[in-house]
Amino acid sequence: MTGRQGPAFSRRSLIGVGVGISAAGLVAAGSGQALAAGPNVTGRGSAPARGRAFLAAAMDAYPDHGRIRLTQSYTDQAGLFSTAFTYDNALAILAHLAARTAEGRTRATALGDALLHAQSHDPAYDDGRLRQAYNVGPYTFYDGSVQPDGFVRADGTVNVGTQFGFTGTAVGDMAWAGIALSALARRTGERRFLVGAVRIGEWIERTGRTDEPLGGYKFGVDGANQKLPFTSTEHNTDLVCLFGRLARLTGDRVWLERRGRAEAFVRRMWEPSGGFFYTGTNDGVSVNKSPIPEDTQTWTHLALGSRGRGYSRSLDWAAAELAVLDHAGRANSTVPAGQWYGGVTFSSASLVANEDAPIAEGQPRPDRNGVWFEGTAHLALALRDRGARGDGARARRLLASIEQAQDLLGGGQTVGGRVLPERCGVVSASSPLDTGFGFGYYPYRHTGATAWYLLAAARFNPLEA
Repeated sequence: MTGRQGPAFSRRSLIGVGVGISAAGLVAAGSGQALAAGPNVTGRGSAPARGRAFLAAAMDAYPDHGRIRLTQSYTDQAGLFSTAFTYDNALAILAHLAARTAEGRTRATALGDALLHAQSHDPAYDDGRLRQAYNVGPYTFYDGSVQPDGFVRADGTVNVGTQFGFTGTAVGDMAWAGIALSALARRTGERRFLVGAVRIGEWIERTGRTDEPLGGYKFGVDGANQKLPFTSTEHNTDLVCLFGRLARLTGDRVWLERRGRAEAFVRRMWEPSGGFFYTGTNDGVSVNKSPIPEDTQTWTHLALGSRGRGYSRSLDWAAAELAVLDHAGRANSTVPAGQWYGGVTFSSASLVANEDAPIAEGQPRPDRNGVWFEGTAHLALALRDRGARGDGARARRLLASIEQAQDLLGGGQTVGGRVLPERCGVVSASSPLDTGFGFGYYPYRHTGATAWYLLAAARFNPLEA
Protein backbone atom coordinates (compact mmCIF):
# COMPACT_ATOMS: atom_id res chain seq x y z
CA MET A 1 0.00 0.00 0.00
CA THR A 2 2.64 2.48 -1.05
CA GLY A 3 3.16 4.46 -4.19
CA ARG A 4 0.99 6.62 -6.35
CA GLN A 5 -2.71 6.88 -5.66
CA GLY A 6 -3.26 9.74 -8.09
CA PRO A 7 -6.26 11.99 -8.61
CA ALA A 8 -8.86 9.30 -7.93
CA PHE A 9 -8.01 9.51 -4.22
CA SER A 10 -10.05 12.27 -2.60
CA ARG A 11 -12.17 13.03 0.43
CA ARG A 12 -15.36 12.85 -1.62
CA SER A 13 -14.70 13.44 -5.31
CA LEU A 14 -12.68 15.73 -7.53
CA ILE A 15 -14.35 19.08 -8.09
CA GLY A 16 -13.01 20.62 -11.18
CA VAL A 17 -11.51 18.47 -13.65
CA GLY A 18 -22.08 -6.34 12.70
CA VAL A 19 -20.84 -3.75 14.94
CA GLY A 20 -21.66 -6.05 17.88
CA ILE A 21 -18.29 -7.83 17.78
CA SER A 22 -17.04 -8.66 21.25
CA ALA A 23 -14.39 -6.49 22.82
CA ALA A 24 -12.13 -9.51 23.08
CA GLY A 25 -12.32 -9.92 19.33
CA LEU A 26 -10.76 -6.50 18.89
CA VAL A 27 -7.57 -7.39 20.70
CA ALA A 28 -4.84 -8.22 18.22
CA ALA A 29 -2.15 -10.79 18.63
CA GLY A 30 1.33 -9.32 18.71
CA SER A 31 2.28 -5.67 18.73
CA GLY A 32 2.60 -2.87 16.21
CA GLN A 33 5.76 -1.77 14.50
CA ALA A 34 7.84 0.61 16.56
CA LEU A 35 8.54 3.89 14.80
CA ALA A 36 11.16 6.44 15.61
CA ALA A 37 9.59 9.21 17.64
CA GLY A 38 9.70 12.80 16.43
CA PRO A 39 11.96 15.33 18.09
CA ASN A 40 9.38 16.73 20.50
CA VAL A 41 6.64 14.09 20.66
CA THR A 42 6.70 10.39 21.43
CA GLY A 43 4.19 7.61 21.02
CA ARG A 44 3.71 7.35 24.77
CA GLY A 45 0.54 8.42 26.50
CA SER A 46 -3.14 7.82 26.01
CA ALA A 47 -4.71 7.03 22.66
CA PRO A 48 -6.19 10.56 22.39
CA ALA A 49 -2.80 12.08 23.25
CA ARG A 50 -1.21 10.08 20.43
CA GLY A 51 -3.95 11.21 18.06
CA ARG A 52 -3.20 14.81 18.93
CA ALA A 53 0.50 14.11 18.37
CA PHE A 54 -0.32 13.08 14.81
CA LEU A 55 -2.30 16.26 14.18
CA ALA A 56 0.63 18.29 15.51
CA ALA A 57 3.15 16.45 13.32
CA ALA A 58 0.99 16.89 10.21
CA MET A 59 0.58 20.60 10.96
CA ASP A 60 4.30 21.16 11.56
CA ALA A 61 5.60 19.08 8.64
CA TYR A 62 7.10 22.02 6.71
CA PRO A 63 8.81 24.32 9.23
CA ASP A 64 10.83 26.12 6.55
CA HIS A 65 7.78 27.26 4.62
CA GLY A 66 6.18 29.94 6.69
CA ARG A 67 4.29 30.58 9.88
CA ILE A 68 0.86 30.52 8.18
CA ARG A 69 0.14 26.86 7.58
CA LEU A 70 -2.45 24.14 7.26
CA THR A 71 -2.35 20.48 8.25
CA GLN A 72 -1.35 17.90 5.64
CA SER A 73 -4.31 15.55 5.21
CA TYR A 74 -2.66 12.17 4.58
CA THR A 75 0.72 10.63 5.12
CA ASP A 76 3.17 10.90 2.22
CA GLN A 77 2.59 7.27 1.25
CA ALA A 78 -0.93 8.10 0.05
CA GLY A 79 0.57 9.81 -3.00
CA LEU A 80 -1.17 13.16 -2.48
CA PHE A 81 2.06 14.83 -1.35
CA SER A 82 1.40 17.94 0.77
CA THR A 83 -2.32 18.23 -0.01
CA ALA A 84 -4.33 19.82 2.79
CA PHE A 85 -8.09 19.44 2.35
CA THR A 86 -10.21 22.27 3.71
CA TYR A 87 -12.58 19.75 5.30
CA ASP A 88 -9.78 17.97 7.14
CA ASN A 89 -8.41 21.23 8.48
CA ALA A 90 -11.82 22.28 9.74
CA LEU A 91 -11.98 18.99 11.63
CA ALA A 92 -8.46 19.52 12.98
CA ILE A 93 -9.56 22.90 14.40
CA LEU A 94 -12.52 21.28 16.12
CA ALA A 95 -10.41 18.39 17.48
CA HIS A 96 -7.85 20.84 18.89
CA LEU A 97 -10.65 22.79 20.57
CA ALA A 98 -12.13 19.57 21.95
CA ALA A 99 -8.87 18.96 23.85
CA ARG A 100 -9.58 22.10 25.93
CA THR A 101 -5.88 22.80 26.43
CA ALA A 102 -3.80 25.91 25.85
CA GLU A 103 -1.85 24.14 23.10
CA GLY A 104 -5.05 22.98 21.45
CA ARG A 105 -6.46 26.50 21.43
CA THR A 106 -3.21 27.89 20.02
CA ARG A 107 -3.15 25.35 17.20
CA ALA A 108 -6.84 25.80 16.43
CA THR A 109 -6.37 29.57 16.27
CA ALA A 110 -3.41 29.23 13.91
CA LEU A 111 -5.36 26.97 11.57
CA GLY A 112 -8.36 29.31 11.70
CA ASP A 113 -6.14 32.23 10.75
CA ALA A 114 -4.78 30.18 7.85
CA LEU A 115 -8.33 29.62 6.54
CA LEU A 116 -8.99 33.35 6.86
CA HIS A 117 -5.79 34.03 4.92
CA ALA A 118 -7.01 31.66 2.20
CA GLN A 119 -10.31 33.56 2.04
CA SER A 120 -8.63 36.92 1.55
CA HIS A 121 -5.66 35.82 -0.58
CA ASP A 122 -7.14 33.52 -3.20
CA PRO A 123 -5.30 33.91 -6.53
CA ALA A 124 -8.54 34.43 -8.49
CA TYR A 125 -11.48 35.26 -6.20
CA ASP A 126 -12.33 37.62 -3.37
CA ASP A 127 -15.84 36.47 -2.53
CA GLY A 128 -15.34 34.47 0.67
CA ARG A 129 -14.82 31.06 -0.92
CA LEU A 130 -12.27 28.43 0.05
CA ARG A 131 -10.96 25.82 -2.38
CA GLN A 132 -11.30 22.08 -1.91
CA ALA A 133 -7.60 21.75 -1.02
CA TYR A 134 -4.25 23.50 -0.90
CA ASN A 135 -0.57 22.54 -1.10
CA VAL A 136 1.33 23.17 2.12
CA GLY A 137 4.85 22.07 1.19
CA PRO A 138 7.16 21.43 -1.76
CA TYR A 139 7.21 18.29 -3.89
CA THR A 140 7.94 16.96 -7.36
CA PHE A 141 4.79 15.82 -9.14
CA TYR A 142 4.50 12.54 -11.02
CA ASP A 143 5.17 14.23 -14.37
CA GLY A 144 8.43 15.70 -13.03
CA SER A 145 7.10 19.22 -12.49
CA VAL A 146 8.25 20.89 -9.29
CA GLN A 147 5.87 22.43 -6.76
CA PRO A 148 8.32 24.52 -4.70
CA ASP A 149 6.07 26.56 -2.42
CA GLY A 150 4.45 26.22 0.95
CA PHE A 151 0.86 27.19 1.72
CA VAL A 152 1.58 30.89 1.08
CA ARG A 153 3.37 31.80 -2.12
CA ALA A 154 5.95 34.59 -2.39
CA ASP A 155 3.28 37.04 -3.61
CA GLY A 156 1.08 36.29 -0.57
CA THR A 157 -1.55 34.29 -2.45
CA VAL A 158 -2.41 30.80 -1.26
CA ASN A 159 -1.17 27.69 -3.00
CA VAL A 160 -4.30 26.07 -4.47
CA GLY A 161 -4.09 22.32 -5.15
CA THR A 162 -4.09 22.54 -8.94
CA GLN A 163 -1.99 19.43 -9.60
CA PHE A 164 -4.82 17.12 -8.53
CA GLY A 165 -7.63 19.38 -9.68
CA PHE A 166 -8.69 20.33 -6.15
CA THR A 167 -9.68 23.81 -7.34
CA GLY A 168 -13.46 23.80 -6.96
CA THR A 169 -15.52 24.74 -3.93
CA ALA A 170 -18.06 22.42 -2.32
CA VAL A 171 -20.83 23.68 -0.07
CA GLY A 172 -20.06 20.93 2.44
CA ASP A 173 -16.38 21.84 2.71
CA MET A 174 -17.33 25.49 3.10
CA ALA A 175 -19.89 24.65 5.75
CA TRP A 176 -17.35 22.71 7.80
CA ALA A 177 -14.88 25.59 7.56
CA GLY A 178 -17.64 27.93 8.74
CA ILE A 179 -18.48 25.58 11.60
CA ALA A 180 -14.84 25.56 12.67
CA LEU A 181 -14.52 29.35 12.44
CA SER A 182 -17.75 29.83 14.39
CA ALA A 183 -16.41 27.50 17.08
CA LEU A 184 -13.28 29.64 17.28
CA ALA A 185 -15.40 32.77 17.48
CA ARG A 186 -17.27 31.34 20.47
CA ARG A 187 -14.15 30.01 22.19
CA THR A 188 -11.85 33.01 21.65
CA GLY A 189 -14.30 35.90 21.33
CA GLU A 190 -12.28 37.11 18.34
CA ARG A 191 -14.58 38.84 15.84
CA ARG A 192 -12.44 38.00 12.79
CA PHE A 193 -13.50 34.37 12.98
CA LEU A 194 -17.19 35.26 12.99
CA VAL A 195 -16.65 37.61 10.03
CA GLY A 196 -15.02 34.74 8.12
CA ALA A 197 -17.85 32.36 8.98
CA VAL A 198 -20.46 34.89 7.84
CA ARG A 199 -18.60 35.37 4.53
CA ILE A 200 -18.79 31.61 4.04
CA GLY A 201 -22.49 31.57 4.81
CA GLU A 202 -23.17 34.39 2.37
CA TRP A 203 -21.19 32.65 -0.39
CA ILE A 204 -23.26 29.51 0.15
CA GLU A 205 -26.50 31.51 0.04
CA ARG A 206 -25.51 33.24 -3.21
CA THR A 207 -24.10 30.16 -4.89
CA GLY A 208 -26.00 27.20 -3.52
CA ARG A 209 -29.60 28.28 -2.92
CA THR A 210 -32.00 26.63 -5.33
CA ASP A 211 -35.72 26.88 -6.04
CA GLU A 212 -35.90 23.38 -7.51
CA PRO A 213 -38.77 21.21 -6.23
CA LEU A 214 -36.67 19.45 -3.58
CA GLY A 215 -35.15 22.74 -2.45
CA GLY A 216 -32.12 23.06 -0.21
CA TYR A 217 -28.65 24.19 -1.25
CA LYS A 218 -26.78 22.73 -4.21
CA PHE A 219 -23.30 21.19 -4.29
CA GLY A 220 -21.09 24.15 -5.19
CA VAL A 221 -18.87 24.98 -8.17
CA ASP A 222 -16.17 23.22 -10.13
CA GLY A 223 -12.70 24.58 -10.88
CA ALA A 224 -14.08 26.62 -13.79
CA ASN A 225 -16.62 28.21 -11.42
CA GLN A 226 -19.51 26.36 -13.06
CA LYS A 227 -22.33 25.40 -10.72
CA LEU A 228 -22.73 21.69 -10.08
CA PRO A 229 -26.22 20.17 -10.41
CA PHE A 230 -26.28 17.90 -7.36
CA THR A 231 -27.85 18.57 -3.97
CA SER A 232 -26.38 16.62 -1.06
CA THR A 233 -28.07 15.51 2.15
CA GLU A 234 -24.70 15.65 3.85
CA HIS A 235 -24.07 19.24 2.76
CA ASN A 236 -27.49 20.46 3.84
CA THR A 237 -27.03 18.71 7.19
CA ASP A 238 -23.82 20.70 7.64
CA LEU A 239 -25.76 23.87 6.87
CA VAL A 240 -28.32 23.14 9.58
CA CYS A 241 -25.45 23.55 12.03
CA LEU A 242 -23.67 26.44 10.34
CA PHE A 243 -26.75 28.57 9.74
CA GLY A 244 -28.03 27.82 13.23
CA ARG A 245 -24.74 29.01 14.71
CA LEU A 246 -24.70 32.15 12.61
CA ALA A 247 -28.22 32.96 13.79
CA ARG A 248 -27.09 32.64 17.39
CA LEU A 249 -23.80 34.51 17.01
CA THR A 250 -25.05 37.39 14.85
CA GLY A 251 -28.60 37.74 16.13
CA ASP A 252 -29.78 38.01 12.51
CA ARG A 253 -32.93 35.94 11.97
CA VAL A 254 -32.26 35.56 8.25
CA TRP A 255 -29.99 32.67 9.18
CA LEU A 256 -32.92 30.88 10.81
CA GLU A 257 -34.82 31.01 7.51
CA ARG A 258 -31.77 29.61 5.72
CA ARG A 259 -31.35 26.89 8.32
CA GLY A 260 -35.00 25.95 7.87
CA ARG A 261 -34.49 25.66 4.12
CA ALA A 262 -31.52 23.29 4.53
CA GLU A 263 -33.33 21.28 7.21
CA ALA A 264 -36.43 20.89 5.04
CA PHE A 265 -34.30 19.31 2.32
CA VAL A 266 -32.75 16.88 4.80
CA ARG A 267 -36.17 15.83 6.07
CA ARG A 268 -37.33 15.20 2.49
CA MET A 269 -34.53 12.65 2.15
CA TRP A 270 -35.91 10.49 4.99
CA GLU A 271 -37.11 6.99 4.09
CA PRO A 272 -39.53 6.04 6.89
CA SER A 273 -40.01 2.43 5.81
CA GLY A 274 -36.28 1.74 6.07
CA GLY A 275 -35.31 4.18 8.78
CA PHE A 276 -32.52 5.95 6.88
CA PHE A 277 -31.70 9.05 4.85
CA TYR A 278 -31.00 9.02 1.11
CA THR A 279 -27.88 10.67 -0.25
CA GLY A 280 -29.60 13.55 -2.07
CA THR A 281 -30.64 14.40 -5.62
CA ASN A 282 -28.83 14.69 -8.94
CA ASP A 283 -31.36 16.98 -10.60
CA GLY A 284 -33.34 18.69 -7.84
CA VAL A 285 -36.47 16.74 -8.77
CA SER A 286 -35.94 13.04 -8.08
CA VAL A 287 -34.31 11.45 -5.04
CA ASN A 288 -31.07 9.56 -5.64
CA LYS A 289 -31.75 6.27 -3.86
CA SER A 290 -28.37 4.57 -4.24
CA PRO A 291 -25.78 4.38 -2.80
CA ILE A 292 -26.81 5.11 0.79
CA PRO A 293 -23.86 6.59 2.73
CA GLU A 294 -23.05 6.35 6.40
CA ASP A 295 -22.55 10.03 7.15
CA THR A 296 -26.10 11.00 6.21
CA GLN A 297 -27.30 8.68 8.98
CA THR A 298 -25.02 9.90 11.77
CA TRP A 299 -24.51 13.57 10.97
CA THR A 300 -28.26 14.13 10.75
CA HIS A 301 -28.61 12.95 14.33
CA LEU A 302 -25.76 15.17 15.50
CA ALA A 303 -27.04 18.25 13.67
CA LEU A 304 -30.80 18.04 14.22
CA GLY A 305 -30.58 17.48 17.97
CA SER A 306 -33.95 17.41 19.71
CA ARG A 307 -35.65 18.32 16.41
CA GLY A 308 -34.42 15.03 14.97
CA ARG A 309 -35.52 12.57 17.63
CA GLY A 310 -37.96 10.94 15.24
CA TYR A 311 -35.06 10.08 12.94
CA SER A 312 -32.77 8.37 15.44
CA ARG A 313 -33.46 5.01 13.81
CA SER A 314 -30.89 6.08 11.22
CA LEU A 315 -28.15 5.20 13.73
CA ASP A 316 -29.52 1.68 14.08
CA TRP A 317 -29.69 1.39 10.30
CA ALA A 318 -26.04 2.39 9.93
CA ALA A 319 -24.94 0.10 12.77
CA ALA A 320 -26.73 -2.89 11.27
CA GLU A 321 -26.68 -2.37 7.51
CA LEU A 322 -23.15 -0.98 7.10
CA ALA A 323 -21.43 -3.19 9.69
CA VAL A 324 -18.18 -4.85 8.60
CA LEU A 325 -15.52 -7.04 10.17
CA ASP A 326 -12.11 -6.98 8.48
CA HIS A 327 -9.36 -9.57 8.95
CA ALA A 328 -6.56 -11.18 6.96
CA GLY A 329 -8.85 -13.89 5.62
CA ARG A 330 -10.96 -11.41 3.68
CA ALA A 331 -10.51 -10.97 -0.06
CA ASN A 332 -8.06 -8.08 -0.72
CA SER A 333 -7.66 -7.34 2.98
CA THR A 334 -4.36 -5.74 3.99
CA VAL A 335 -4.90 -6.39 7.70
CA PRO A 336 -1.97 -8.34 9.20
CA ALA A 337 -2.61 -11.89 10.34
CA GLY A 338 -3.97 -12.13 13.88
CA GLN A 339 -5.77 -8.76 13.81
CA TRP A 340 -9.51 -8.00 13.50
CA TYR A 341 -11.26 -4.66 13.06
CA GLY A 342 -14.98 -4.01 13.46
CA GLY A 343 -16.88 -0.91 12.43
CA VAL A 344 -18.84 0.43 9.49
CA THR A 345 -18.06 0.98 5.84
CA PHE A 346 -18.68 4.07 3.71
CA SER A 347 -21.93 3.19 1.95
CA SER A 348 -24.27 0.45 0.82
CA ALA A 349 -22.27 0.29 -2.43
CA SER A 350 -19.07 -0.51 -0.53
CA LEU A 351 -20.61 -3.81 0.59
CA VAL A 352 -21.12 -5.00 -3.00
CA ALA A 353 -17.99 -3.57 -4.61
CA ASN A 354 -16.36 -5.65 -7.35
CA GLU A 355 -13.45 -7.30 -5.56
CA ASP A 356 -11.99 -8.50 -8.86
CA ALA A 357 -11.41 -5.02 -10.29
CA PRO A 358 -9.37 -2.04 -9.03
CA ILE A 359 -11.22 0.77 -7.30
CA ALA A 360 -9.94 3.12 -10.02
CA GLU A 361 -7.11 3.13 -12.52
CA GLY A 362 -3.84 2.55 -10.69
CA GLN A 363 -5.63 1.62 -7.45
CA PRO A 364 -5.76 -1.73 -5.62
CA ARG A 365 -8.81 -3.97 -5.54
CA PRO A 366 -11.30 -3.30 -2.74
CA ASP A 367 -12.13 -5.30 0.35
CA ARG A 368 -15.90 -5.28 0.87
CA ASN A 369 -15.31 -5.55 4.61
CA GLY A 370 -12.81 -2.73 4.88
CA VAL A 371 -13.57 -0.60 7.95
CA TRP A 372 -13.94 3.13 7.33
CA PHE A 373 -12.55 4.50 10.58
CA GLU A 374 -13.78 8.07 10.08
CA GLY A 375 -17.35 6.80 9.71
CA THR A 376 -16.86 4.41 12.61
CA ALA A 377 -15.99 7.44 14.75
CA HIS A 378 -19.09 9.27 13.46
CA LEU A 379 -21.22 6.37 14.65
CA ALA A 380 -19.46 6.08 18.01
CA LEU A 381 -20.03 9.76 18.72
CA ALA A 382 -23.66 9.68 17.59
CA LEU A 383 -24.39 6.64 19.75
CA ARG A 384 -22.78 8.33 22.75
CA ASP A 385 -24.88 11.40 22.04
CA ARG A 386 -28.14 9.45 21.75
CA GLY A 387 -27.53 7.43 24.90
CA ALA A 388 -30.20 4.77 24.37
CA ARG A 389 -29.94 1.39 26.02
CA GLY A 390 -26.82 -0.39 24.77
CA ASP A 391 -25.49 2.67 22.90
CA GLY A 392 -22.64 3.25 25.31
CA ALA A 393 -21.34 -0.30 25.03
CA ARG A 394 -21.57 -0.24 21.24
CA ALA A 395 -19.71 3.07 21.12
CA ARG A 396 -16.95 1.72 23.37
CA ARG A 397 -16.43 -1.26 21.06
CA LEU A 398 -16.18 1.01 18.05
CA LEU A 399 -13.68 3.28 19.81
CA ALA A 400 -11.64 0.23 20.84
CA SER A 401 -11.40 -0.81 17.20
CA ILE A 402 -10.21 2.66 16.17
CA GLU A 403 -7.66 2.75 18.98
CA GLN A 404 -6.32 -0.64 17.96
CA ALA A 405 -5.96 0.65 14.40
CA GLN A 406 -3.97 3.62 15.69
CA ASP A 407 -1.69 1.23 17.55
CA LEU A 408 -1.15 -1.34 14.82
CA LEU A 409 -1.92 -0.02 11.32
CA GLY A 410 0.00 2.48 9.20
CA GLY A 411 3.45 1.82 10.65
CA GLY A 412 6.47 3.48 9.02
CA GLN A 413 4.52 6.29 7.38
CA THR A 414 5.75 9.88 7.12
CA VAL A 415 4.54 13.45 6.71
CA GLY A 416 6.72 15.90 4.83
CA GLY A 417 9.37 13.18 4.75
CA ARG A 418 9.52 13.12 8.55
CA VAL A 419 8.92 9.91 10.46
CA LEU A 420 5.82 10.12 12.61
CA PRO A 421 5.78 9.58 16.35
CA GLU A 422 5.05 5.94 17.02
CA ARG A 423 1.46 4.68 17.23
CA CYS A 424 -0.02 8.07 16.36
CA GLY A 425 -2.74 8.84 13.85
CA VAL A 426 -5.69 6.77 12.60
CA VAL A 427 -5.66 5.32 9.09
CA SER A 428 -8.59 6.07 6.79
CA ALA A 429 -9.52 2.42 6.31
CA SER A 430 -8.38 -0.96 7.56
CA SER A 431 -8.06 -2.15 3.93
CA PRO A 432 -8.75 -0.52 0.54
CA LEU A 433 -12.48 0.15 0.24
CA ASP A 434 -14.60 1.43 -2.61
CA THR A 435 -17.00 4.17 -1.51
CA GLY A 436 -19.33 3.72 -4.48
CA PHE A 437 -18.91 7.42 -5.29
CA GLY A 438 -15.95 7.08 -7.65
CA PHE A 439 -13.07 6.99 -5.18
CA GLY A 440 -11.66 4.88 -2.37
CA TYR A 441 -10.12 5.00 1.08
CA TYR A 442 -6.85 3.27 2.00
CA PRO A 443 -4.73 2.35 5.06
CA TYR A 444 -2.94 5.69 5.34
CA ARG A 445 -2.92 7.79 8.48
CA HIS A 446 -5.36 10.61 8.00
CA THR A 447 -6.08 13.95 9.63
CA GLY A 448 -9.85 13.60 9.15
CA ALA A 449 -10.13 10.10 10.60
CA THR A 450 -7.90 11.05 13.53
CA ALA A 451 -9.86 14.23 14.23
CA TRP A 452 -13.19 12.40 14.22
CA TYR A 453 -11.77 9.81 16.62
CA LEU A 454 -10.68 12.62 18.97
CA LEU A 455 -14.12 14.23 18.78
CA ALA A 456 -15.80 10.91 19.59
CA ALA A 457 -13.39 10.18 22.44
CA ALA A 458 -14.06 13.63 23.93
CA ARG A 459 -17.85 13.42 23.38
CA PHE A 460 -17.57 16.68 21.44
CA ASN A 461 -20.44 17.14 18.98
CA PRO A 462 -19.12 19.42 16.21
CA LEU A 463 -22.56 19.76 14.58
CA GLU A 464 -24.39 21.10 17.61
CA ALA A 465 -25.63 24.60 16.84
